[in-house]
Amino acid sequence: MFVKSTTRTAMAALLCFGAVNAVSASAPDETTAFASIDSLKQAYAKGSLTAEGVTQLFLDRIAKIDKAGPTINAVIEVNPDALAIARQSDEHKSGSLRGIAILLKDNIDTGDRMQTTAGSLALAGPPAPHDSTVAAKLRAAGAVILGKTNLSEWANMRSNHASSGWSGRGGQTRNPYVLDRNPCGSSAGSGAAVAAGLATAAIGSETDGSIICPAAVNGLVGIKPTLGLVSRAGIVPISHSQDTAGPMARSVADVAAVLSAIAGSDPRDKATAEADRHATDYTRFLDSNGLRGKRIGVVRQLAGIEPNADRALEKTIAVLKANGAVVIDNVEIPHLKEFGDYELTVLLYDFKQDIAAYLATRTGLNVHTLADLIAFNDAHAKEEMPWFGQELFLQAQAKGALTDKVYVEAVEKTKRLAGPEGIDAALKANRLDALLAPSWGPAFMTDPVLGDHVVSGDPTVGGVSAPAAIAGYPSITVPADFAHELPVGVVFFGTKWSEPTLISIAYGFEQKVQAFRKPKFLPTVP
Repeated sequence: MFVKSTTRTAMAALLCFGAVNAVSASAPDETTAFASIDSLKQAYAKGSLTAEGVTQLFLDRIAKIDKAGPTINAVIEVNPDALAIARQSDEHKSGSLRGIAILLKDNIDTGDRMQTTAGSLALAGPPAPHDSTVAAKLRAAGAVILGKTNLSEWANMRSNHASSGWSGRGGQTRNPYVLDRNPCGSSAGSGAAVAAGLATAAIGSETDGSIICPAAVNGLVGIKPTLGLVSRAGIVPISHSQDTAGPMARSVADVAAVLSAIAGSDPRDKATAEADRHATDYTRFLDSNGLRGKRIGVVRQLAGIEPNADRALEKTIAVLKANGAVVIDNVEIPHLKEFGDYELTVLLYDFKQDIAAYLATRTGLNVHTLADLIAFNDAHAKEEMPWFGQELFLQAQAKGALTDKVYVEAVEKTKRLAGPEGIDAALKANRLDALLAPSWGPAFMTDPVLGDHVVSGDPTVGGVSAPAAIAGYPSITVPADFAHELPVGVVFFGTKWSEPTLISIAYGFEQKVQAFRKPKFLPTVP
């Protein structure tokens, strides 16, 4: 897989330096690599582990598992300052995420020596001049930003025939459970890396499905927050109408801890104006009895397509009922097959404008507009377009201003039909706390020639992630079962700002099923 030689050199030097200088109170092992945030913080407090030792463990695992061995290819670049940050963490001993190693998707700016490229060679070279707000908040919480993860180039906004997890800069990421399977969604590297024990948590971003799908098919918990709860400042965009960053980890408790650190208002992103009124310590809602008394509606409209996903859904319903939840079956979301018709129109218009605004924040690049990116891909077609083209780029370039009537009407219809007249209407009609559907079926085969073979629900709906993504409402996927050595999850979603309720439900469910398993790195389905 193609990785810039400067990145490989920096990583080799870092690993060599760390092997000589790492300080451990005790030797971290594979158990440490899969440890929770809370258990790591306790070990740091007791002095049985150090952040530097744990960071070194992850760097060693990246070298052994990601760049060699099974070759997951999830990490596009490691942070040359990771060990120095960890040492500072050991010295200062403060912050809600003190010493916790977190990977960021390579569309999230870090004002350091790492690049931010969205997987494209067009952005390779000078790093971003400033931290994204997400990165700054993680640093303030004491986290160790371990590196950047590979992704579907331009967050899957370049072509309808793309292979998820492939980028011109990073090559193809593989699913750690079964290596010929796909890690799904544009946050593919973030999902694969955390599942493989290469970091404690990761940040992904979602426009529609790019947190929910990679978390689900890599056996993780992933939260797609309410639009505006987490700042998008300094994140390579697709659409200000739908984009949000969110955490991915191996437990509900860990994603709740990370979400608590990154949520909040930011003057750099006007969509977050209300965030401080809702952002909180989400770990307060980790209730092992979180299912008791909750009214949860099953959306059969988003099921019935993939049998393994349907089996996981039925098992989930049984767990919910056995633990005190009131399950209302076959709840319908009004207009479910209507609002998706307008989604692509919104994304194409937004992308043309939003990517130009983002590129204006970067210095030293030779691309400043979508037209420049199209020209770059044409000039570097061998490296950038060996498998698929850029028809979505071309469609977006043909769009006009955000004042165009077709755009204004599409935005209004998507938000209204998906939100107040869709999810909210279903919740109100049945007096529900949340809605439930299968997250995704088992991971599909990676196919660079034909692209993704996604089985995620009724294709006229657009996938299980679409209602919450289009409305800008939160959703959380949780591991529920396995099929043929591949994880299968379920997703809970609700109204705007309902993260506390969803976390309580998800945690209560997780504690009963405990479905996460370490990957076996199988070459193919047995």
